Amino acid sequence: MKESHSHWLLATNHNLGLLGRVVSNVGYIEILRNNSPFRRLFAANMISFIGDWFTIISMFLIAGEVSDDSPLAIAGVLAVRSLTHAPLEPLTGMLADRYSRKGLMVLANGGSFVILVGFLTFDLLGSLWSVYALTSVLVLARVLFDPAEYAYLPNICNEDELLTANAMGSAGWSVSLGIGAGLGGLTISELGVYEALWIDTLTFLVSALIFASLPPGGPEKDKSREGGIKMALREIGDGWIHIKDNAPIRRVVFAKAMWAAGGGAQVFLLILIGMEAGFGSVAAGSIGILYMARGFGSGTGPVIGRRLMRSDKLKPSLLGWSIFFAGVFYLAISAVDWSWVILLLVFISHGSSGINWVMSTTLLQERTDDEWRGRVAGTDYLLLTSMMGFSALAAGLILEGDYLTLRETIALTAIIQIGMGGIWLVFATPRERLMLN
Repeated sequence: MKESHSHWLLATNHNLGLLGRVVSNVGYIEILRNNSPFRRLFAANMISFIGDWFTIISMFLIAGEVSDDSPLAIAGVLAVRSLTHAPLEPLTGMLADRYSRKGLMVLANGGSFVILVGFLTFDLLGSLWSVYALTSVLVLARVLFDPAEYAYLPNICNEDELLTANAMGSAGWSVSLGIGAGLGGLTISELGVYEALWIDTLTFLVSALIFASLPPGGPEKDKSREGGIKMALREIGDGWIHIKDNAPIRRVVFAKAMWAAGGGAQVFLLILIGMEAGFGSVAAGSIGILYMARGFGSGTGPVIGRRLMRSDKLKPSLLGWSIFFAGVFYLAISAVDWSWVILLLVFISHGSSGINWVMSTTLLQERTDDEWRGRVAGTDYLLLTSMMGFSALAAGLILEGDYLTLRETIALTAIIQIGMGGIWLVFATPRERLMLN
């Protein structure tokens, strides 16, 4: 018992030190200029994410087309993505702690290229179920990539660079979302879905080649990484035990999922808002514009909010406030007319959620030793994607059954987020403040 308590004290002191080191004074231009591996990782991610959103917008539109715009069918695309993602996260998180993280990133993007080329070559997208099948298979590649990239980043960035790198990564994902959604919608309108998807295959190929040029980046090779399935499952369990026994990690690993309790539905509801709002044609207009607002907001929030994330006074409560205000602005969306003001509200709400993403990711990376980082990432994404899928599916069922109107459903998701933010502020903030003090 005494030995266990001593380990707990050492871990707590270690985490207290890491909490203070979340502060970063490295600038965005500086990290791109001085850190070549990060620069290449950032560029490859931008290209890969643009490809992702070409595909996702295409899947939403095909699902709507083959189902007479059924809300449940469209929500099914997001639910399939999330619920395929979720159960595999612990496994791929473990892989990121056992095998080359660079190799896993190359395999994920190369695999996406091969999968998409195969579906297009053999014309396998003729039904709703085939859309779900492609969505699910592509997620298998993404689920391999995410924990590997998450765990790889601290191997090429020092502690002073990490917050800036995560903020830039979020901004890059968001810009790629905006470009991919907008350009994808325009391309689909002008050329068609299949032509857009052929263009998309090139983004996966190019990004795989850039990832292949990166330096090695963990994990360290040792005998504990040897063994088969039984050893792998034990390592997954060990990761969960590590999170359970480490309160500073355990608290933060739920932060993204708390946002996703309402946010998963909101990502789906943007499609329906776009169809109803009438900013333009479905592909090139309303949906693309709303997703651009979401994307640019998600990226701008962490960039502008970096000063907030560095504030010792705000740091303990910022994750809660970011979830709370994300809900407040969606509550406003449910109440206003469908006009251009919606774009501003979407931008601000997802800017707030972007702060939640970057802050929680950075804290987990800082508080987790390298040997556990992939498994912590896998659990983080497991909770996030599970909540995203169930949230979107619940909203689809509500609308399909006419239990609530679109506006009422949006308001419900917002109230859930406001409640989740309040839970963090009441229960987690005092413990975070105690650690910092």
